[in-house]
Amino acid sequence: MIKVTDLKKSYGNFEAVKGISFNVKEGEIFGLLGPNGAGKSTTLEIMETLRFKTSGTINIAGFDLDKQPDEIKKIIGVQLQTSGFYPGLKLIELVELFNGLYNRKVDPIELLAKVNLEDKAKAIYKSLSGGQKQRFSIATTLINDPKIIFLDEPTTGLDPQARRNLWDLIKNIREQGTTVIITTHYMDEAEYLCDRVAIMDAGKIIALDCPDQLIDQLLAAGFEKKKETKGANLEDVFIQLTGHTLRED
Repeated sequence: MIKVTDLKKSYGNFEAVKGISFNVKEGEIFGLLGPNGAGKSTTLEIMETLRFKTSGTINIAGFDLDKQPDEIKKIIGVQLQTSGFYPGLKLIELVELFNGLYNRKVDPIELLAKVNLEDKAKAIYKSLSGGQKQRFSIATTLINDPKIIFLDEPTTGLDPQARRNLWDLIKNIREQGTTVIITTHYMDEAEYLCDRVAIMDAGKIIALDCPDQLIDQLLAAGFEKKKETKGANLEDVFIQLTGHTLRED
């Protein structure tokens, strides 16, 4: 679905992305991981046609990024870290606005139902909780029925219930046949969601495989945790005590 070859991005003498290559398979959830400044968001924005590359080639669903950027824009959905929705508009009005921008006629209630927000159709955007805003942001990426969606740190700042609810939503989107590219700083999130991950550092890909294989490789190299791993973690305790049901403010 996506083929990136020797991608480079420079700002003057600074190389943000240093000749990386990778493929994304159709229908998978692919994670771009790395510390701040690793180059993952730059890579994502280049694939999204939001930022120009310095060199290299990118092919998305058979379209060349250099020659057919407008065709690529028609088949992708993009959810950014921060979204600039009109705060005083109702969700149903925002969906209608996006319908106009995409020249589509998507039923607002049906779209909102996909992200469990149909009961908030007449609520204004600024009244939503953090989790609701993220779910609505993802809903807007689906309006043009994209083949690929890009999610940039979609669960940052969410409480455990909202985060796990969003995980279920992302998996459901993939099950509908959409390829998902995601960046995240939460390694448990990447391990749960991603079929494969590319780990970046200092503008380079330093590892690329499915999470289980990367963990097995680390263990085979002799890695041992200093603390015995338990069968649950504090987040599991929190969810168990407070309930799995998503709470809305």
